[in-house]
Amino acid sequence: MTLSRRVARIAGEALAPVRAGTEKLASRRFDLAVPKLSVTSDWFEDGAPLPARCTVDGEGVPPPLRWSEPPAQTRELVLLCEDPDAPLAEPFVHWLVYDVQAEARTLDGESVKHAREGQNSKLKDEFAPAAPPPGHGQHHYHFQLFALDSPLALDRGKGRSQVLEAMDGHVIAYGELVGTFTRA
Repeated sequence: MTLSRRVARIAGEALAPVRAGTEKLASRRFDLAVPKLSVTSDWFEDGAPLPARCTVDGEGVPPPLRWSEPPAQTRELVLLCEDPDAPLAEPFVHWLVYDVQAEARTLDGESVKHAREGQNSKLKDEFAPAAPPPGHGQHHYHFQLFALDSPLALDRGKGRSQVLEAMDGHVIAYGELVGTFTRA
């Protein structure tokens, strides 16, 4: 193990108790007494580890996702992937995709071209692969899908706060898929 890797691991272990918290996830912001959407992936089961290709140790690509039929009044879908275990004040945003067509039932690296990507926590309009600090313990990646009764009409590159503010009062269905990842 290199010196820099050892230092990173020691820092990760020291920060292990520091977490943003699941109560700060986007889904906890809204009253989600709404119909549930089933969100799945061919790459991992709910609660199971993400495949290496979705992590910083692999290709760093987003997993393909699919979901059940949203309510008929759906006008737009929004996907937000957050890590509430990040040692930050807010969950780390890994992927923010909005302006997903109401008719869509899948999202992957290719189909995202027909939607708009917002800023992740690295301030880039793309998927940020799972990369928790070494030694920080298991992290949970919440792929949250929201069906909205109104289009957001936001330009590309908006951040979490702007998108959540625009979504307020418009969530009519919700689903979630959680993957995990731990770096030694």
